[in-house]
Amino acid sequence: MRGTVTAVSSNGEHSFTKPNRPSITLLAGLGVEGDVHAGVTVKHRSRVAQDPTQPNLRQVHLIHEELFTEVGEEGFEVAPGELGENVTTRGLDLLGLPVGTLLRLGDTAVLEVTGLRNPCLQIDAFQDGLLKRVVGRDEEGRTVRRAGIMTIVREGGVVRPGDTITAELPTGPHRPLDRV
Repeated sequence: MRGTVTAVSSNGEHSFTKPNRPSITLLAGLGVEGDVHAGVTVKHRSRVAQDPTQPNLRQVHLIHEELFTEVGEEGFEVAPGELGENVTTRGLDLLGLPVGTLLRLGDTAVLEVTGLRNPCLQIDAFQDGLLKRVVGRDEEGRTVRRAGIMTIVREGGVVRPGDTITAELPTGPHRPLDRV
């Protein structure tokens, strides 16, 4: 399973969107160098308020660019980095990956998939009504989250637009993604 990095983004300040960069550097066990969400313990404000000692399972956020096309057909304009992701991808079914999948980006970086992004009301502040397009319910009434996946950095490295992403599924029974 392969895909491509179409954009990389980071921000050293708490802000909903993240500016695109020519490259980002992933630091093992921490996240994106210089990004506000990098660290061993959780950095997302809502998680810090609950328990600041929690491990940071949300070091690097990835979104599939295909989502932008889908919501674009419904009248929303979303570009890479605008939903706060660090890595925008194309051609890889991120939401279908199990927990523990390793993602190899570029020459050396390796991310481990920890779960789904749990989108918040800030998405509607960005564009009214967008939250309902990225979170919904399936036929059985279960919540479906489509705003990307969260990962931790296993091996660091530089990541650039155009880099290949290769997914390596974990051995044993696969655990489906849930919110982290």
